[in-house]
Amino acid sequence: MPKLCVNIDHVATVRQARCISEPDPVHAALLAELAGASGITCHLREDRRHIQDQDVARLKQSVKTRLNLEIACTEEMLELAEQFAPHMVMLVPENRQEITTEGGLDVAGNLQRVKDATRRMKQSGMLVSLFIDPDRAQLDAARETGADVIELHTGAYANAITDQERLAELERIEAAALHATMNDQKLNAGHGLNLRNVKPIAAIKGLRELHIGHSIVSHAVLVGFERATREMVDAIREGEQLASRYTAEQILQHFSA
Repeated sequence: MPKLCVNIDHVATVRQARCISEPDPVHAALLAELAGASGITCHLREDRRHIQDQDVARLKQSVKTRLNLEIACTEEMLELAEQFAPHMVMLVPENRQEITTEGGLDVAGNLQRVKDATRRMKQSGMLVSLFIDPDRAQLDAARETGADVIELHTGAYANAITDQERLAELERIEAAALHATMNDQKLNAGHGLNLRNVKPIAAIKGLRELHIGHSIVSHAVLVGFERATREMVDAIREGEQLASRYTAEQILQHFSA
């Protein structure tokens, strides 16, 4: 089944509200691993609104599974990635005014820049992932860069209001996953996924990992980090098991009823 990588950014968001030492995102990462997470993700933003440089350094020392570092494709961030040397670097778009990531990286429109950054990170011994919209042109451009993995942006699916809109976005993701598989591209997905909408995504063939953060952190406020992580692992497992009997569309219709 797709493995769960827990994004611990918003543990740091709560901490930065007071600029003190708690809650500690490193402790949250360790609890997530104990609960079955297969990896930890964090986004070091240029404005340092949540994760700080020292958090990444401590995560690199503490994480026992795999550390995925999300960064913008800038010189400052590439240098920091070389310094921290996580298991994988994911290149993402970044807008200082956005509340959260608003869309996928425009690889097709910035092909040489992304290709150069990808080569540089791989030469430093890291795997490279590109966060892109489920669009065929972006998938093909991502393949040209030599990136090891692509992560499909599921935000439009997660934000869809009507069942019709949600189904259209799900079909778009399924089509992108099929195209990526035909391109022999390794495939992850994430953004906006929660216990209510993750199962149809987990049912899509070819997905290796789901990167989920805000909903787990939000649920953890009420039930604790280990339980919140375990419940997400269980939901992903259920979605993957249902995939052997139903299409993702049928699963979506079931959970929308």
